[in-house]
Amino acid sequence: MLSALAKDFGRIPGVETITLLDQNCPRQLSGSIRRLSPEEQEQIVFQNLASAADYTLIVAPEFDDLLHTRYRWAQDAGGRVLGSSPEALRLAGDKLALGALLRSQGIPTPESVLFDDHVPAGGLKFPLVLKPRQGAGSQVTYLVGQGDHLSRSIRDARSEGWRGEFLLQPFVPGLAASVALLVGPNACSPLLPGAQHISDDGRFRYQGGSLPLPSPLAERALQLSEKAVNCVPGLKGWVGVDLVLGEAQDGTQDFVMEINARVTTSYIGLRELAENNLDEALLQVVLEDRLPDLRWKAGMIRFSADGCIFFTPPGG
Repeated sequence: MLSALAKDFGRIPGVETITLLDQNCPRQLSGSIRRLSPEEQEQIVFQNLASAADYTLIVAPEFDDLLHTRYRWAQDAGGRVLGSSPEALRLAGDKLALGALLRSQGIPTPESVLFDDHVPAGGLKFPLVLKPRQGAGSQVTYLVGQGDHLSRSIRDARSEGWRGEFLLQPFVPGLAASVALLVGPNACSPLLPGAQHISDDGRFRYQGGSLPLPSPLAERALQLSEKAVNCVPGLKGWVGVDLVLGEAQDGTQDFVMEINARVTTSYIGLRELAENNLDEALLQVVLEDRLPDLRWKAGMIRFSADGCIFFTPPGG
């Protein structure tokens, strides 16, 4: 995803990129690369780059406060972030607070109960999903069939190093889907909805996705994702909405699961079907507040979590 972003920004006339990478990272990217040596402090180097740049796009997960911390670094250095406000970022990264907001606005989302090792399941009925309150990439997420499974899942999560808070939610059956949206001050341009490929081993591991969704499902995903994004003040830039689409064709069993206020892995699939440069479209929406004329190729894309692309032409 990072390689694709750098390459697409590099194709925009007048845009130059500088990417900050660890010295031990062997990746080669389009544009300039600034490698961080062990003797240097990341915050100082990051802030120097952010203050000198016109805009900073931060590619980082929510867990361990990685994403929000770097947003704060950029803003403290006087840099301008190509993304959401710190308040929106914090809210979207807090699954408990986000769920409460969405429910208060009439957006269907599973009930969430804050849980720790010594608090019961709050009256929720099994099967349940145990997940971090703040996490990304299906980190320490478990399908829990009964009470003793819950204790075992907690132990497994702790053994994997998770020390944060947990949420419990009812398990929602259906098709895992996602919609990426380009969000500006007043403009919002949704991209092609796609399916998420999730492992069936009870761990909900993200394995990539495919797009586009068939028309009826796509329409339901678009409507629900736009409603969800409109509920969170301050969202801007690339925003991903994770959904579960239920069996009811009228959408009454559809749920919003999460909102990601950052560039998501679906970028690598979407760019393959887009006839436009999606980075250029992002700048149009965020900086010029105008909707791009997005055009899409026919066919279907399947992509893995590590960036491999499989294209099926129309009729193939």
